[in-house]
Amino acid sequence: MNDEAKRKALAAWYTLLRQPDIRMDSEEHYDELLKAADEMERAGLINGSEWRVLVREAGVAFASSIAGGGGGT
Repeated sequence: MNDEAKRKALAAWYTLLRQPDIRMDSEEHYDELLKAADEMERAGLINGSEWRVLVREAGVAFASSIAGGGGGT
């Protein structure tokens, strides 16, 4: 596993988590986070346990965004 590639991929994922594209609604943001986590696992950059952590974090962010009533970013 390439540690530098993993570091960069995770940094990009967490940037997306914290700063979604302004045009994304909550569902699109969640979907993009899941796609990115899936791709990292498929590429062998993260393992199943790490994937589950990212999916949980995406779920928490989604729940928080819809609980706020805004439905978007």
